[in-house]
Amino acid sequence: MDLDWEAFSSQVIEDPYPFYAELRRRDPVHDVEIRGFRFCVLTRYADVVSVLRDPRMSAEKFPEKVLEAARGGPDPAFAALGRVVSSVMLVKDAPAHTRLRGLVSRAFTPRMVEGLRPRIERLVDELLDAALARGRFELIRDLASPLPIVVIAELLGVPAADLERFKRWSDDFVPFLDGSIRDQGLPQAAKAAEALSDYFTDFIAERRRAPEDDLMSALVAAEAQGDVLSRDELIATAILLLAAGHETTTNLIGNGTLSLLHHRGELERLRREPALAKSAVEELLRFDAPVQLTSRIPKEDLEIGGRRIPAGLEVNVVLAAANRDPESFPDPDRLDLARPDNRHLSFGHGAHFCLGAPLARLEAQVAFERLATRFPQLEQDGGPVAWKPGVVLRGLRALPLRF
Repeated sequence: MDLDWEAFSSQVIEDPYPFYAELRRRDPVHDVEIRGFRFCVLTRYADVVSVLRDPRMSAEKFPEKVLEAARGGPDPAFAALGRVVSSVMLVKDAPAHTRLRGLVSRAFTPRMVEGLRPRIERLVDELLDAALARGRFELIRDLASPLPIVVIAELLGVPAADLERFKRWSDDFVPFLDGSIRDQGLPQAAKAAEALSDYFTDFIAERRRAPEDDLMSALVAAEAQGDVLSRDELIATAILLLAAGHETTTNLIGNGTLSLLHHRGELERLRREPALAKSAVEELLRFDAPVQLTSRIPKEDLEIGGRRIPAGLEVNVVLAAANRDPESFPDPDRLDLARPDNRHLSFGHGAHFCLGAPLARLEAQVAFERLATRFPQLEQDGGPVAWKPGVVLRGLRALPLRF
């Protein structure tokens, strides 16, 4: 098998796991150069964990590199894109990341999220009832996409009437975070960033005048109490929660449902034992991760896996490859909804572990349990599915189903 990373990124989207296995076996610290840009790719579990734990590895990676082109863009929207990406916690190190995460994490504790279960159960049932009434079911459009965006919008306090345009703006902006965007898509992402920034500027001003019991009011209140959270950080945090949180949970539900349909025995097992939903979500996250990789920049020369990595060289850690490492997961290509000690890396690891993980887990638990128990004859309707083009985020464009 050819280990050309550039060929992988354009040709092996449908099933990247054999490619990851070959990389892990033949060249687990893989050097890549594409059009003058050098980076390395890590695929072993131990190496990935070591990088994500190491304080010498920085998350402050792509803004300056990418926004150098954005700042020279002809459209004023590029300025909004620059402000958003420069302020988002994904690309912050301590202490800035610690401050931002501390404020937002108050809304994502497991206890607080569990309190959302009744609302999420009602919402899932409403979406599935609507599909039954129509007599047709396209999983992404009818369940996987609307569920997380409604939930996160309600948490933020965004009115239901604004959800349709929020979804449109999110769809245009996410490819920029994903890295799958091409030059011609950059203006579209910039316009989405500008629209979201304008919306949240007004929304923040409204919450300052009249606070309510929602996450945005809590963030505004924290700022008012003397925290150093800036206006741009408030806006960037809201956009991150909306766009990244929505997209990744959509992919989790889509990828997981497809995996269950390809492993009928495990789907039937979940139908018989709905209490398996919690461990099922962990295994589906491991088996086909919605976030395939992330990256770090070493602040100094390091050694990883017996190889010298110079300071400043981007290190791509492939979470999805680590999740199938046989050194950490026995029989890693087998789907086992009751897999014990499932320490997958699909939510990351260390300081940047996904703060929305409890919410994503809960939404997926309810979705998979309801799909398995309410649709005993669930099947894929049609031929091969189409995947979105991203290398960082992995998800389906659509998944038509028969029930």
